[in-house]
Amino acid sequence: MKPLKPIENFIKRQSVSLPIMAVMFPVLYLGAEIGLIASGAVAAGTYIASNSTLKQVQISTDSKSLGMTRSELKNVRTQIKEGKEKIKQLQGNYYKVRSISSFKQLMDMTKIANKIILIVQQNPRKFYLAEPFFYSHLDSAIELTEKYTLLVGQPVKDQEMRIALQDTREMLLSLNKVMEQDLKRVLSSDIEKLRMELDYAQLAVDQHNNQKLLVQPESEHEGDVEDDRKTFNSK
Repeated sequence: MKPLKPIENFIKRQSVSLPIMAVMFPVLYLGAEIGLIASGAVAAGTYIASNSTLKQVQISTDSKSLGMTRSELKNVRTQIKEGKEKIKQLQGNYYKVRSISSFKQLMDMTKIANKIILIVQQNPRKFYLAEPFFYSHLDSAIELTEKYTLLVGQPVKDQEMRIALQDTREMLLSLNKVMEQDLKRVLSSDIEKLRMELDYAQLAVDQHNNQKLLVQPESEHEGDVEDDRKTFNSK
């Protein structure tokens, strides 16, 4: 299964589109003599058209290799991009919290979110195992974190506000555990595959050990050979 490689695809597009534009401009300006501005505009249009066409080809190739439709792959890419932006929002609250425990909790939540997005980027089909994370849990994390940082930043904290802060902390802790389950879910197939590979490796080791036990020692026959040689030489 081929992972998404946006940077690699971008470089490939530029390696084709830029040379085309670089060739088209002098050809139009010097050969066709249509003027500097017109030549630049046509060359830029050629670049845009080439880049767009190559991008569509790459999307078709990637979606086919992944066993997904173009619309499915496009949606996954959109969700990955939006997810990264949401994680930046979470990171923006790092220094707004007032306690080490809350800071650590927010960092753990961000690490989990980054891992999920990285896994889905490497294997887009796993997006369907992480849909609740993308469509609900990550948004809830941002909403609760912003609510918490707003409350904790208030100069006056009465009993009602302190209760609200504690409730929010507990809710964030629960959400952190939910996101851990999201991560386990996207890793489940990899864990199962690893278990199968370990079972196969153990089976191979057991078969090798059994074959070694079946090999008959030849030490018993070596004495007979030596005796025959001595008998032959004595004659």
